[in-house]
Amino acid sequence: MASGKRTQFTDELHAYMLEHNPSPDAVQRKLIEVTHSKLPQVAGKQVAQEQGPFLAFLIRLTRARYVVEVGTFTGLSALSMAQALPPDGALLTCDVSEEWTAYAKEAWEEAGVADRIELRIAPATETLAGLPEEPHIDLAFLDADKENYIAYWEELVPRMRPGGLLVVDNVFMRGGVIDVRATGAAAAIREFNEHVRGDDRVESVMLPVADGVTLARKV
Repeated sequence: MASGKRTQFTDELHAYMLEHNPSPDAVQRKLIEVTHSKLPQVAGKQVAQEQGPFLAFLIRLTRARYVVEVGTFTGLSALSMAQALPPDGALLTCDVSEEWTAYAKEAWEEAGVADRIELRIAPATETLAGLPEEPHIDLAFLDADKENYIAYWEELVPRMRPGGLLVVDNVFMRGGVIDVRATGAAAAIREFNEHVRGDDRVESVMLPVADGVTLARKV
């Protein structure tokens, strides 16, 4: 059924939205600029500007104290979430790149939240599998290699506390998920989206935030 509530999301409307959201602080703004100047070929891996305030809002809304992130890149999402955590909160973030995360560590130090963040450089499946098996994660953010999303999901869901929130980025894959002939990352995300829809351990909603975000609550 077609919806009469859809609004064409133009560049002008996007700019209007950003004007009405919290602006990046000085450290966040510097990190965005450094990422684009130092890593122009892969800067698109950084979360969209509107996602930083969105993640921070979710941290405060859920009163999360322990957060797991899969996919650090240059650390903007981890920075946004760590700044929203309570003083005794903690965030574990997983990546495989020493080069990219070097920019993250510098920004976290500058923002005064490095003591809340633990970075593990290793395949995330190994890091997640090594976490305690009992439910203890309040919020998880998944934004890494798309082909492993289901593997990450299967490590995370059992470790989420009841009511815990999973936030998954790039579930539209630039529109590629609607193509039944899709290959590569788009096909992997298409398969992942069906996996989530059929998972009765969670209740989920898919939202048109940036490149598509799924929110899933552990039941």
